[in-house]
Order: sequence, then structure tokens, then C-alpha cells
Amino acid sequence: MTQPARRGRMPAVSDADIRRVARDILADQGAQALTLRAIARALGVTAPALYRYYPSREDLVAAVRRDVVVHMSEELAAQVAELPDDGVIRLFAICRGFRCWALAHRNEFTLVFASPADGGTGGLRRFDESFGLVFLEAAGRLLATYDLATPPTDLIPEALRGDLIGFQEELLAVLAESGQKFPAEKLDVGVAYLMMTMWARLYGHVTLEVFGNYPMPVSDPEVLFDAVLADLAAGIGLSVG
Repeated sequence: MTQPARRGRMPAVSDADIRRVARDILADQGAQALTLRAIARALGVTAPALYRYYPSREDLVAAVRRDVVVHMSEELAAQVAELPDDGVIRLFAICRGFRCWALAHRNEFTLVFASPADGGTGGLRRFDESFGLVFLEAAGRLLATYDLATPPTDLIPEALRGDLIGFQEELLAVLAESGQKFPAEKLDVGVAYLMMTMWARLYGHVTLEVFGNYPMPVSDPEVLFDAVLADLAAGIGLSVG
């Protein structure tokens, strides 16, 4: 009697395999293609084989998002580590590095920086994440060694002050936990306001460039970006080379 053919075993997969393939799919096809079924197909397994690692697509996307942020942060930190120990040089090098990373990783940028912060799977709001810590380390150095031109408190909109005080307290806690030593009194509400508006302008500019939404044709976007950085620096009483 002929024995029935035995089915081959499903190849074993690991969490590292899943995340590696997920990053590849994200980079090549965008977040909309990032599904458990697509990853399972690429790995030669069935989608249920992935459920013990990720019960839902949302869990998977959140993990990929964290990986993207960590890898970007490590890349920027490595670049900055080669620079002089100067807050201005390092902070604006991070700004340039962020732009370069965003242009080279448009799909990853979209997932992390241009998605709603729903359930922690998209968006980047907190400075205690790895990218925020790289940014804050340079900002801490800058605060420790430079006097910034901050707006008088009475020029800051009254409706924002409660939010800014909360933001100021969060920044102080993050900086303290990171082990940085700087005069805490320098991070007042005016500095918190400057940091928030500086990030908004930097993020807004990079987003416009990544998605090609400049209101006019720009023949040399890098020159425009450098002009924006120079303007940001001048607004806080500094100059950037």
C-alpha cells in the first residue's frame, strides 16, 4: 500500500525575520503594503504562523515604527559623534541629517512622522523617544554654553502657557534622566516655546520637501533648507555655518 506523501514542514521564522521583511516591504512599497499576509508570503509561511509574535497588524506596525526610529537615531548619533563638542554645530547637524534621512527614506518618514499618533503606531510626539533624545542632547549642550534670545514671557500667547509649562517640565525630566548636566534655570518657558516652534518649522519644511509640496518650483532645495536653518539660528540669537 502506498503511503501518502508527507507535507513538508513550515520553515521556522523568528521575530527578527519578520521585522526584517517588514522593513523591506515598508521601504519598497509603503506602509499600506505592510500586512501580516504580505510578510508571511515573503517568508514562505502562513499568516497564522506570525500571530504568536504579532496578534494584529497594529502591533506589527508599532514594532516596525520603533525599529525605524531607533535605526534613524543611531545613524544621526553616529554622525554627530564625529563633530566638535559644540551645541550649535551638533544641533544643526542633526537638522541637516534629519532632512537627508527623510529624503532617502520617504516611506519610513511617512510612517513615523506623517501618520496619526493613534494607538502609538504612527506619528512622533514625545521627546523621550530615541530620536528626541538625540535632538535634546544637542539642545542641552547648547543651553549649557549659549545664551539664547528668547521672547519675553508677555509676548507668548496666554492660551499656550499652560501647555508650555507642561512641555518644559517634561523636557527637564527627560534631560535629567539622560544624565546631562546643564543649568536647569536656562530651560524656562521662553526656551520651551522656542524649541517647540523651531521643531514645528523644521518638521514643516522637511515635510513639504519630502512630499513635493513647495508652493513654487525650487531648483536647489538644499540652498533653501540652509536659508531656513540660518533664519532659525538668527531667531534664537545664533549663527550657523
